Amino acid sequence: MGLKNTPIGELLGGFKVVVWDRDHANQLYSTGFYGRPIGDPRPRKGVDPPLVLDLIEAYYLAQRRALRVLQGGRELTAPEVAEAARGFQGFQEKSRVYKELRDKGYVVTPGLKYGCDFAVYEHGPGIDHAPYLVDVAKPGTPLTATQILRTGRLATTVRKAFVLAVVDQGVDFVEFNWWRP
Repeated sequence: MGLKNTPIGELLGGFKVVVWDRDHANQLYSTGFYGRPIGDPRPRKGVDPPLVLDLIEAYYLAQRRALRVLQGGRELTAPEVAEAARGFQGFQEKSRVYKELRDKGYVVTPGLKYGCDFAVYEHGPGIDHAPYLVDVAKPGTPLTATQILRTGRLATTVRKAFVLAVVDQGVDFVEFNWWRP
């Protein structure tokens, strides 16, 4: 993909990147379910702009030169996109987990509606259900039994596995399985 055809997104409000062009929106969504189409969360026949990406997605794509991010008419480098996100708690760790999962071939979307950091699909929204809900933590982060039970019960209720991604030198994934005796 040449730079001329690279999708362009605009950083708005310091926390979201919006792709206004229909062809660019469709290119991003169809090549990996990047972003969230406004109005139709699971489009079957193409994306009608705008397509909204969070900064973790935009940063990942900017690193790969698969997205040009503009702010005030000026193109940002990938490190500048990361700098724009520095105020978001855990951005460094979350972007490392996002990269690790995407690089392994998973489709990763924000997990806000499940109360976690990411929902992880094997194929993509509208194709399959996300089998995993992922929360990101640093070593030494306090994690109470109540938090584990609350997240685990929610994951079980929606038929997903709860995974804790611990970011240190690398990323370690710990899956919690719930069973009945």
